[in-house]
Amino acid sequence: MNRETLANTVILAALAGIPVLAHLGGEPFVITLATRIAILGLAGVGLNLALGHGGLVSFGHAAFFGVGGYAMGVLASHAQAWTPLATWPVEIPGTNLMPVIWLTAILAAGLLSLVIAALSLRTRGVYFIMITLAFAQMAYYFAISWPAYGGEDGLSIYVRNRFPGLNTLDPIQFFAVCFTLLCLTLALMSRITGSRFGLLLQATRQNPARVEALGVQTYRIRLFAFVLSAMVTGLAGALYADLNRFVSPSMMSWQMSGELIVIVILGGVGRALGPVAGAGLYVLLENQLGGISDHWQIFLGAVLLWVVLFARGGVLGMLCDRRSADG
Repeated sequence: MNRETLANTVILAALAGIPVLAHLGGEPFVITLATRIAILGLAGVGLNLALGHGGLVSFGHAAFFGVGGYAMGVLASHAQAWTPLATWPVEIPGTNLMPVIWLTAILAAGLLSLVIAALSLRTRGVYFIMITLAFAQMAYYFAISWPAYGGEDGLSIYVRNRFPGLNTLDPIQFFAVCFTLLCLTLALMSRITGSRFGLLLQATRQNPARVEALGVQTYRIRLFAFVLSAMVTGLAGALYADLNRFVSPSMMSWQMSGELIVIVILGGVGRALGPVAGAGLYVLLENQLGGISDHWQIFLGAVLLWVVLFARGGVLGMLCDRRSADG
């Protein structure tokens, strides 16, 4: 077993074990923190496919995160108000069933990302970053101007959505749902990045001209990676809104996009469990330093600066890279 495999095992074991110990000790707040780590880690895993493996620095993934959240909010609000989502051409009811909400969030994020990627991927470098940011801001201001679902004030859901056979209001059971989805997504990403498509995606990041010379359309490779990345992030957005039982335009803000990028960088860009490690470090810093100062992001900035300058592989790179370990 190499160092990275060992580190990945320890990270997953800790993320699974700490909430169980907290449940036995009657500490629901710790379980909530672990659930937040799992959800933000899931969002980071989605972004990592585009950023780490595809070299696509997207500053607009908050749009997909927010779309997933609003998919949950819209469906659940109609279910709790007993009003149909639409009446023409057929009546479409709301729902509080989690699998249906997840599927809706995934499809909504996928469709939005298909439109954004189709235009954004015709640019490169800073232009790609700015156009993805522009689309995310468009989504943000659309949510603000959507009074039917709370507008700037957001939308509250009073009861957590249902999953068959589980009591999702129990923190440990809801954590189990989120952790299971995270593990399934990690397994899927491992298969994808190790497949022929994954190898082509990495080759496209390293030398797109040579890949095109082999007859491969790099545009399609990047398009598929971007859409798949957005769909995973949309699923995380639905879970995040369910955790808080609240969705607001802030989920689509540029700050949210920045947080997701920071999470990936902290953990290790391109590493399988880098986003999970980064999410853990981010949530712990927020929880511990937030009690010291309202400006705790200053300390986060210092940590991020240290990672960028001295540990470019992130936390996992620092732990697993033999050269870093040997000093």
